[in-house]
Amino acid sequence: MNKFRFTINVLAIAIFMFAFASIAQAQATRTWVSGVGDDVNPCSRTAPCKTYAGAISKTARNGEISTLDPGGFGAVTITKSITIEGTQGAGYGSILNSSVTGVIINITDPADVRRTVILRNLNIMGAATGLQGVNIIAGQQADGEVVIEDCVIDGQGGNPGRGITDSRTNASVLIVRNTTIRNTVGTGITINGSTNSRVSISGSLFTTGSVGIAANGGPRITISNSVISANSSGGLQADGGTIIEVDHCTVSSNNGAAFIANGAGSTIRVSNTTAIFNPALGSISAGGVVTSYGNNQTGGVAFPSAGTSPS
Repeated sequence: MNKFRFTINVLAIAIFMFAFASIAQAQATRTWVSGVGDDVNPCSRTAPCKTYAGAISKTARNGEISTLDPGGFGAVTITKSITIEGTQGAGYGSILNSSVTGVIINITDPADVRRTVILRNLNIMGAATGLQGVNIIAGQQADGEVVIEDCVIDGQGGNPGRGITDSRTNASVLIVRNTTIRNTVGTGITINGSTNSRVSISGSLFTTGSVGIAANGGPRITISNSVISANSSGGLQADGGTIIEVDHCTVSSNNGAAFIANGAGSTIRVSNTTAIFNPALGSISAGGVVTSYGNNQTGGVAFPSAGTSPS
């Protein structure tokens, strides 16, 4: 009887170890999706998955999901360091997020020491009802980095209707490069951060929303070589001690006010920038500051003085 029990225990351990090895083996460093794939597949190049959500469970931490051909690959929640590559040469990887959020990023695992998410060559389409293109949740571990590059976020017409929201208040980095955000009922990018938040935006377009880029809570933001136009309430907005440095940008064409600074310590500094054809160049209140380095094109309109709210 003891020998029988011993044999059963050995078999149970062997089965457990085999199952564990199979699970570990199932997580590949690189996986693939295709418009003609299937999520029951192993997500290999020859047997790709159908959706990003299907592929992410089969992709190892710090791995990459690649896109074989154009298609709609569904909304996805990201809980580990990973790269999702839409493969521009084969056409954009599309995420249709009507009535939902396209990408939710929430890394809370302390074992995930890299804490880096890269979204590249994605087309996130809200079809006029999308809630948000990308939502970065506040609960993320410190020192996390999110990179969004060569993407298009369009048609976020639901509530709150934003292109990107970053609510991390710990030490965090957001990098946005060569990205277009358009047709949002809310802001193109909203940062609800802290003085530990660092944001870099370059080579991007923010148009036809309420505010192009708005930040609160004191993040430090640099914006360069970008266009902010036709946003109904404002181009750039700094609240709650936020500091925004603007260089070589165009902030024009009917932004409600080009630059908005509200509250003590809220500062927008502008250099080498064209800011014309806006109903107001600046709007400041409660100790906010908008300053020029003296090398901007404003169509002859003076930058606002501290303590005033020019019309």
